[in-house]
Amino acid sequence: MSMLQSLLNPALPLIQQELHTTQTATTWILTAWALSAAASTPLVGRMGDLFGKKRTILFALGAIVAGSILATFAPSIGLLLAGRVLQGLGGAVFPLAFGLIRENFPAARVAGAVGIMSSVIAVGGGLGSVLAGPIVDALGWRALFWLPAAVVAIVAIGAAFVLPESESRPGGRLRPLGAVLLAGWLVALLLPLSNGSRWGWASPLTIGLFALAALLMLVWIRVEATSPTPIVDMKMMRLPAVWTTNLVAFLFGAGMFAMITFVPQYVQTSPAQGYGFGASVTLAGLVILPMTVGMAVGGAFSAPLTRLLGYRIQLMTASAMGAIGSALIVIEHFALWQIALACGIYGLGLGIAYAALTNVIVNAVPAHQTGVATGMNTNIRTVGGAVGTAIFGAIVTSTAGMAGLPTAAGYTGAFVFITITGIAATAAAALIPGRRPARDASDPKTTVETAAPSHAEALEAEASVVIAAAGAALPADEIPTDRNPAGLEADLDAAPTLRDGISAR
Repeated sequence: MSMLQSLLNPALPLIQQELHTTQTATTWILTAWALSAAASTPLVGRMGDLFGKKRTILFALGAIVAGSILATFAPSIGLLLAGRVLQGLGGAVFPLAFGLIRENFPAARVAGAVGIMSSVIAVGGGLGSVLAGPIVDALGWRALFWLPAAVVAIVAIGAAFVLPESESRPGGRLRPLGAVLLAGWLVALLLPLSNGSRWGWASPLTIGLFALAALLMLVWIRVEATSPTPIVDMKMMRLPAVWTTNLVAFLFGAGMFAMITFVPQYVQTSPAQGYGFGASVTLAGLVILPMTVGMAVGGAFSAPLTRLLGYRIQLMTASAMGAIGSALIVIEHFALWQIALACGIYGLGLGIAYAALTNVIVNAVPAHQTGVATGMNTNIRTVGGAVGTAIFGAIVTSTAGMAGLPTAAGYTGAFVFITITGIAATAAAALIPGRRPARDASDPKTTVETAAPSHAEALEAEASVVIAAAGAALPADEIPTDRNPAGLEADLDAAPTLRDGISAR
C-alpha cells in the first residue's frame, strides 16, 4: 500500500506517451491517489472502530485490487485516474492494522509490532522509487498495477482467514455532514498544494481553494465538536500527546516526501547544468536505497529505544538525525556516495520517528479511537508532505533560467529548507509528554504506558481503606476478612450516602 504513491513517479513520462495525454493530466495520477487516500483514511479508520477492523480491512484491500485491475487495463487517462481513486480508498489499511495490533497483542509486544508496521510504511514509500525502474524495464508500466493487484489479492485472502475481528465496538454511526466536510477541506487544501506551481500561487483558483479549505475546516471542527458521535473527537485531538505528535508528523512528512521526490531528480540532472550526475532512473533509485534501509533498521530498533529513552528523547534524537542528513547534502553533494550516506542517515531517523509517532498515538487514545486517531496522524503527515513538496519545488524553480532548468543554488536552498524542518521537528518533539512506557512484569496485558492494577486489586485496596477507617468503631472479631472482591463491590455499592454527600465508597 505504501508503495502505490512512489512506485509510479519514474514511469509518468512513459504513461503520458503511451496514453497520448498531456503532462498536466499525467500528474493527476499522483494527485488522484493522494486526494482519495487523504479523504478516505480517517473515514474508513472510523468505520473500523465502529463496525469491526477486520471487515473494514478487507473492504480496503478489495478497493486496492479493484483499482489496480481497472488501471491495468485502462485504455485512457480517465479510467486510469478512476483506478487510482479506488486504490486510494485502501489508505486506511495501516491505521486499521494498528488498531488490531493494540487489541490482540500483549501490551509488552505492542510497541515492537507497531514499530515494525510503521517501518513497513516508511520503507514502502522509499522502495517504490527503487523498484519502479527495473519493473518498467522488464515488464512495462502496466506491471506497476497488475503486480500490486496480485500481491494484495493474496494478502486479502490470507487476511480473511487469519485476522481476528475486533472484540469490542463502541457502536454509533457515521454522520454524513462530518464526512463530507472532512473530505471537502482535505481536497480543497491538497489540490492547490499539488498544482499551485502550474496554476500560479497567486492565481484566483489557488487562493480561492485555500480560502475554501480554511472555511470548511472551521465548519468541520464546529460540527465535530458538537456531534454526539463525531468521526474525529476534537477532545482527543487536543490531548497533549496527540497534538504534539501530529505536529512532529507534519514536519517529518514535509521533509520525507520532498527528499524522495527531489533527490532522484537532482542526481538525474545532466552535469552540463553545473550539478547533478546524469544518473539513470535505476541508479537514481539506488542512491536513495540507503534511506529505505535506514527506515527499516530504525523501525526495527524503535521499541528497544523507547524502553531506554522514552518517546520524547527518542523523537528528538530521530528529528535531529533527519536534520543532520539533509544538512550533509547541503554541505557535501559532489559525489553519489555522499548523497547516499546523507539519505541513509535521514532514513534511519525517519524509521525511528515513524514508529515512535504511531506508538505515542496508540497509547494516548482509547482503544476504540485507535483507527481514526492513527488515520488522522497519517493524514497530517500527508498534508505535511504536500506542503513540504510544494515549498521545496517553489524554491528550486524560483532559480530556473531561460531554459527552464533550476540552478544548483536552488537545490541547495531547498535542502536547507528540509534541514529547517528537521530542526523544527526536534523542537516540537520536546513538547511531547515525557512518559516512558512501563508495564507490570507479572501481567503482560497491562498497557504499555502504565501498569494498571486489576479491578479486583482496586476493590481490595478500596475496601481496606473503608475497613481500616471502621476499625476504631468495630471490635476486631467483627471485621470481615473472608469476602471476595465481588462481594466487597456489592457491599460498597449498597452503602448509604453519608452527611455532606460523601458516600461510604
